Amino acid sequence: LLSLPWAVAPSLAHGLLFAGGFMPAFIAGFLFTAGPRWLQLPEVAAPTLRPPVAALVAGWALALAGFHASATLAGVGVALAGGGWAAAMRRFHRLLRASPATDRLHPALVSASGTVGIAAFAGAAGGLAFGEWTAVRAATVLALWGFLAPTFATASHRLIPFFGASALPALDAGRPNALLWAMLGALWLQGGMALAGLLVAGPWPAAARMAQAGIEGLAAAGLLALAWRWGLVQSLRLRLLAMLHAGFVWLGLAFALAAASHAWMAASADRSSLGLAPLHALTMGYLGATLVAMVTRVTAGHSGRPLAVDGVAWALYWTLQAAVVLRVAAALGVAGGAWATLVAAWLWAAAAIGWAWRYGGWLGRPRIDGRPG
Repeated sequence: LLSLPWAVAPSLAHGLLFAGGFMPAFIAGFLFTAGPRWLQLPEVAAPTLRPPVAALVAGWALALAGFHASATLAGVGVALAGGGWAAAMRRFHRLLRASPATDRLHPALVSASGTVGIAAFAGAAGGLAFGEWTAVRAATVLALWGFLAPTFATASHRLIPFFGASALPALDAGRPNALLWAMLGALWLQGGMALAGLLVAGPWPAAARMAQAGIEGLAAAGLLALAWRWGLVQSLRLRLLAMLHAGFVWLGLAFALAAASHAWMAASADRSSLGLAPLHALTMGYLGATLVAMVTRVTAGHSGRPLAVDGVAWALYWTLQAAVVLRVAAALGVAGGAWATLVAAWLWAAAAIGWAWRYGGWLGRPRIDGRPG
């Protein structure tokens, strides 16, 4: 019905927008609500965050127009958004330095990941401005594996056992830091290999691919075992916990799909793979489902409402899960894959719009319980 010109390849624009568009805004919101509590500091006044958030929004509005009209304009927009993100992280760095908390590992790791995000924004802006498409791809990879995924993994390591133990007293809430470093190491290794794949032309040696598949298989087994340890089955009785746990399971499935894909590539001299299935299991499955679970909890809690998931929110969450399954299935080459991708896009849009309709009216208003905030 509507055919638009493209100044930037659609795949590049899609990856960059989903990696740097709405995710940093969500992370900023989470950091300045949960972050002060982690750091044992007073709450941050919301008006002080308006300039960086406005820069993020304005920057991506310019970038969206630039994707269709001018790559240079897109670069300016991404640079403006990156400036907004840098300002937000500068504010968080100050909180981290001022914190009296003895355990600041999780905030410090989130801060480090956010700094990688600044570098990713800068690389993407420069690549767009000068037409260096490999640089844009590299910046997107850096944003995903060096910024977003480590941030979410760090938050999962801190929050899932904590929420589970508070709701299910029998749950073992152990979360040794070795688990966190193992998760982050696996993610950083994936990112490094992805960046190397952009720079190394031709097929990789079969032994290197098999080694990669072996590492990913071990990571998948460890992550799925960790999900079970953290109370996957028990959490199904509580919707909010189930949302967090189901999202975390997608992280393990993403590594399992990546292991299978790279083993197939090793056996076929890089001619066959599972395509984008592992990537969408990570991005739509783990990042998307975890985002919805976390933002639903934060929105309810900070508006003074019960921390419960009603039927509308539950339906929206499983609408998103259906979108993930369809998109992964399409990437795996099931019959009617093009239609599955289209339906997945519509379901994802329905979940996002439905969430905004259900919860958007709660934002920016006084708490209903009369407490400050």
